[in-house]
Order: sequence, then structure tokens, then C-alpha cells
Amino acid sequence: MARHPVSPDGRYFVVKGRLWRLSNPALSDEERQRLVSELMSARSAVRTARGDPTALKAARDRVQAAKVALGERGAVWWTDGAPDLNRKLARNTAYAAWFEAQDERG
Repeated sequence: MARHPVSPDGRYFVVKGRLWRLSNPALSDEERQRLVSELMSARSAVRTARGDPTALKAARDRVQAAKVALGERGAVWWTDGAPDLNRKLARNTAYAAWFEAQDERG
């Protein structure tokens, strides 16, 4: 993730000005690697399934399940009550000043 700025609280990285939720840091390295491997396999299945609606839905469901297990989608992994800003433009969030400072460093 070094090529994309990571929010000071470690919850998001930013691509093209948009916040994307990071994986749950509480996952063990082994569990994270297992889930990332499943995600890559599921993404490959999505590419392979093009043209087969049933297989495509099953593959997309696998992608979703892996992302939820990683903490990138679904319920947030933090416990302080902060809202989920996944996919929001950083400039429209509480991260706006931080993000603007990233641009100035770049």
C-alpha cells in the first residue's frame, strides 16, 4: 500500500481521491494470506465466468465473502463508532485536511 496514502488511523487508503477500507489489522498473517488467496481465486473465477450468468454470480459472491472476511466490506472492524466512509471522496469527509496535505507532499 506504500504507493497510496493511508489515513492516519489506518482505516483507509486513497486512490484517485477516494477512500477504500483497508483489511482488519487484527487478522493474523496466516488468516489474511488465506483470505487474500481466496479473493484472488474468486477474482480469477469472475474473469473465467464471463458469459455464464450462474457461474458469474457464484464467483462474485465469493469475492464479496472474501472482502467481508477481510474487513474491507460489511461491518466495520473498528469499535469507536466512527462511520464507514468506504468509497467516499476524501475531500468530502473528516479526512479532507489530511488528504489535502498529502497532495502538497506529492
